[in-house]
Amino acid sequence: LIYSIIVAYTVTNTRADLFMSIDNNYSILTAMLAPALLMAATGTLLTSANNRLARVVDRLRVLVIQWKTNELRHDALKLQILRHRTRTTFILRACLLLYFALGSFIGTSLAMALDLLSQNRFQFLPTIMGVIGVLNMLIACVFMGKEVWLSVRSFDAELDQDLKI
Repeated sequence: LIYSIIVAYTVTNTRADLFMSIDNNYSILTAMLAPALLMAATGTLLTSANNRLARVVDRLRVLVIQWKTNELRHDALKLQILRHRTRTTFILRACLLLYFALGSFIGTSLAMALDLLSQNRFQFLPTIMGVIGVLNMLIACVFMGKEVWLSVRSFDAELDQDLKI
């Protein structure tokens, strides 16, 4: 009788542990996917920043060709080239920050898994990693805003020069 009670208890607990383990695994996977939205947003911003960088580089190449062929407009071209170089600096800083943000969000997913597997011994780590990622995105957006502002100023200056306003 005692043996059958022990066996029944062991089987019951093993099944319960198995279901708890499955539930725990699903919660770990669900928690790790939570930063996916932020990763997708970061990827979209990176794509946009890289497209902007490509356009600025193409424009700089055109300005360099104009510099070589038109000596009368060197002062105006020099100013445009300097503005475009500043724009590339803003975009490169934004890209670097966005890559840091992406790494932070990936780290957030891994920190969540580590925290859940270690029975909540690292509760602060996922939050800190997530906040670091969001702050990097925020600063990157500031640099992209500065680049857009400089882009419009540069375009206005080019129009003024071309139209002699």
